[in-house]
Amino acid sequence: MKDLKYLTAFTIPIFAFIGIYFKGYWTVITPVYAFMLIPVMELLLPVNTTNFEGEERETRLKNKLFDWLLYLNIPIVFGLFYTSLYELATTSYETYELVGIIVSMGIVLGTNGINVAHELGHRAKSYERILGKLLLLPSLYMHFYIEHNYGHHLHAATKEDPATAKYNQSVYSFWFTSVTRQYMNAWVIQKKLLGTEKRGIFSLYNDMLWYTLIQLVHVIFIFLLFGASVSGYAILMALVGFLLLETVNYIEHYGLLRKKLPSGRYERVREVHSWNSNHVMGRIILYELTRHSDHHFKSSKKYQILDYHDSSPQMPFGYPTSMVLSFLPPLWFRIMNPRIPDEMKTSSL
Repeated sequence: MKDLKYLTAFTIPIFAFIGIYFKGYWTVITPVYAFMLIPVMELLLPVNTTNFEGEERETRLKNKLFDWLLYLNIPIVFGLFYTSLYELATTSYETYELVGIIVSMGIVLGTNGINVAHELGHRAKSYERILGKLLLLPSLYMHFYIEHNYGHHLHAATKEDPATAKYNQSVYSFWFTSVTRQYMNAWVIQKKLLGTEKRGIFSLYNDMLWYTLIQLVHVIFIFLLFGASVSGYAILMALVGFLLLETVNYIEHYGLLRKKLPSGRYERVREVHSWNSNHVMGRIILYELTRHSDHHFKSSKKYQILDYHDSSPQMPFGYPTSMVLSFLPPLWFRIMNPRIPDEMKTSSL
């Protein structure tokens, strides 16, 4: 029964549905829950550094419950997404209600959409990777699959990685540099992948072309179904969703850099190159994404068996709380800069 704690991840879409259904001030309950109530709970609940070993670890690895908890996000995300668009098309809302619904759905797309897509995108089974790409569609961020798997995991904690925030870089600057550079990198990576197979950029095997076409059809479908204003709202939801992802990217590697070896190559990615958090609420809401150090150490590991390493740099707060702090750059720098190893600060100059 204790494994059912991951059902807590569905509280975010539940609150979003409550906001859509009851309207009025209820429309802002999701951001209040995500960025006020969860941080408070993280401060009150104890930190859990437990790792699973031996038979218990193998049992968790074989338990299909953990996979189905991920798969369940697909009907929930798409069902709630189209429900919200229908409501926006058929109901008159005040401006604050529109903002509340758009931000709430953006949070859903970021947490239960992109975050789950990230987990599935690392799976060995092709149907799971396809499901992961499907969850990236409402956020219009399907290129994330290519850049993250073939770019970020190779270049994480280096200056070459757009998803690694520089020392003293604000989250707002990072949003711009990461979004633009990741998209461009995805095209560069795709071109290299096609080149190894001696195929041109206009090949049917060019996933970036397919992602562009699928996302364009997705937006056109919404336009034909609900009209121009609602399709605009859908794009704004996507914007909130992928900026939420980029905020997570920001806190995951902020200021951490790998050493460059005499050969010109970087040292291999280790547990010290990602920020770890063992705060319980962030762990279960984000399917253990907060144990990011171990994820980079072995990206094929499923979320339910990710480990805590003593050597990993530890965040003073959970990921949700840290995201809120990042929105206030002076406070973020004051808290996080002293925690970055001096040699990494020097390397960033």
